[in-house]
Amino acid sequence: MSPFHRFLLLFLSLAAALPLAAADKETEPTNAEEAAAKKAAAEAKIDADYAALVAKLSPEERAWEEVLQAELGNFYLPIHKKQKVAGQSNAWDFIQDDPALPRVLLIGDSVSRGYTQAVRKEMAGEANVHRAPANCGPTATGLKKLDIWLGDGNWDLIHFNFGIHDRKTPVADYEQRLDEIVTRLKGTGATVVWASSTPIPTDWKEGPELAAAIEERNAIAAKVMKKHGVATDDLFTFITPHLAEVQNPADVHFNSEGYRLLGRQVAKSIREELAK
Repeated sequence: MSPFHRFLLLFLSLAAALPLAAADKETEPTNAEEAAAKKAAAEAKIDADYAALVAKLSPEERAWEEVLQAELGNFYLPIHKKQKVAGQSNAWDFIQDDPALPRVLLIGDSVSRGYTQAVRKEMAGEANVHRAPANCGPTATGLKKLDIWLGDGNWDLIHFNFGIHDRKTPVADYEQRLDEIVTRLKGTGATVVWASSTPIPTDWKEGPELAAAIEERNAIAAKVMKKHGVATDDLFTFITPHLAEVQNPADVHFNSEGYRLLGRQVAKSIREELAK
């Protein structure tokens, strides 16, 4: 190739790149202040679109969204809004009950949130599967928020868990709070099912000693459930053989296959208890 042709090719490639570079300058933030402004504008648009969407809902659906706005908090509420605006389903979808089917309530932390939709899929046509409007956290939060989560209290079955968020709760406090929560749940007249807490990996950032803390709290919970005659859905034992394939590395959460497996097991447990 002659020097002229090399020069021509170089010139053409640079010319082609110029419009892209100019466009980049128009869209990419040049400093932290500009980046923050772009983020704020994007969030404001999502808020506006979400408000417009909620305004068109039925009164029952609007009321549910208002509960979520009050309860989901600064982490989960923006995620929920973004998903709703995008037309995506999530664990906190409004459930339009089929009056011919039993009503089921799931209470639990982010692991429970992760398997909620899998339970709904497994139990389609068998039960109306609702979820508490929160990442339910520790037993201390449960005692404060239980009345909100129970809503009208008209449940056929309540499947619940508290554990991972109680990993540092003194064992005596954990037992006392769990005992009170079970008493209040049984007071609704629903069948109550306890889900044992899923394992904490020994290489989790908070230290290997917390893996043993979950087993200790599962043992305490088993004692409380025996006292109250509450059935246990032993998710700890169920998922343990699959951890290498389905639990995220150094994390208490699971991949999509893990939540699918957990959802199938939860649905199985609910189905068995409803049949009694």
